[in-house]
Amino acid sequence: MTKSDLIEVVAGKSNLTKDKAGTVVNAIFELMVDAMKEGQRIEIRNFGNFTVRNYPAYTGRNPKTGNPVKVGPKRMPFFKVGLELKNRVDGK
Repeated sequence: MTKSDLIEVVAGKSNLTKDKAGTVVNAIFELMVDAMKEGQRIEIRNFGNFTVRNYPAYTGRNPKTGNPVKVGPKRMPFFKVGLELKNRVDGK
């Protein structure tokens, strides 16, 4: 499912126009991104949790040349699935 598909489904299920549904979907995603930028945890009951994990700097290798390459520290979003979603996808 793409973002456009999601907007169409939201519009159909909530009797909104596609423009208004797009505004809602985009606002939710923007709020989630802003919260994760600030290091906040997002918990959606029965769905899962979005967190930001911090990874330290390390020395990697260039796969082409084999030379060592310094990789800086980074923050990456991480999703942990909720039990109910896991069971529903698994068919339980």
